[in-house]
Amino acid sequence: MSLHFATIAERARADGVITPEEVMALRRVCWDDNAISQEEAEAIFAANDALTERTPEWVDFFVEALAEFTVNQLPPRGYVSQANGDWLMHCLDSDGQFGTMAECELLVRVFEIAKNVPVDLKLFAMERIEQAVLTGEGPTRRGGSFDANCINATEAQILRRFVFAPASDRPAAVGAREAELLFRLKDASLGQANDPEWKRLFVQGVANFLMGFVGANAQISRERAIELNAVIAEDRGGIGSMIGRAWNAKGNVLNDAAWGVKVAFGGDPEKHRIAARNAGVEREAALEDHELAWLYARIEADGEVDEYEQALLDFLAEEEAANR
Repeated sequence: MSLHFATIAERARADGVITPEEVMALRRVCWDDNAISQEEAEAIFAANDALTERTPEWVDFFVEALAEFTVNQLPPRGYVSQANGDWLMHCLDSDGQFGTMAECELLVRVFEIAKNVPVDLKLFAMERIEQAVLTGEGPTRRGGSFDANCINATEAQILRRFVFAPASDRPAAVGAREAELLFRLKDASLGQANDPEWKRLFVQGVANFLMGFVGANAQISRERAIELNAVIAEDRGGIGSMIGRAWNAKGNVLNDAAWGVKVAFGGDPEKHRIAARNAGVEREAALEDHELAWLYARIEADGEVDEYEQALLDFLAEEEAANR
């Protein structure tokens, strides 16, 4: 960490204020060598904890710098290591609470730019974002504010970004734990002055989970990404050789490039159909028995069908009718 960086960060911690000019100076130091050290990352967190006012310029810098450090600092880019995930959770909980909207924005941004993160970070993020939506107060990075008494448009947008993020439980789709999160938030906010966007998100998110919409890119672990990068780096036989090895490797998930080329030049119609399903081009509209059981268990938990559940049921019925 440079002396200039340390001086600015220490001054912010001392007086609780950081000017736009100081933020710009920090940006120049951080991006000068296209890398952020752990010492710098920890100084940024410490400064944020000490600030009495977090300006939009500061929050933008805080989110961008620490998301870059967490997601892309260690190879392969885009995969959060267990060590970095543990570090982020420790920093966010260092004062015993998920304290600022800058921290919430950082957590969501990590999931938006990462390809995958450790499972315990996924669980941590769901718990903290649920807490922030239900009890948080204060302005957010992109305007608006968190309201502890209802789910407003800003909170719905934060939730949408999170549950559909590439590093969520299902990339660009909603997983079971996220659908359960939406149900819990729905139950907790019934009867409040919620924004219409929240109802849309609830219906779309739960329907996405139940009806099996699947994004084209399946997640792979950081360890598997390291293995695939090593195969590419060591390959001397060209793209055909690499694809052949990936295609024939028992139990391994094909990477997107190998799968795409194989489908483009292969002649097996079944492989084309599988690729289309994986890309979300086609799906089964009717719910499976286990999906119906999951849905009815949650609807019947309180013995009545509320307006959000009715909107979900209406949407599912319309989708099924349209695909008969």
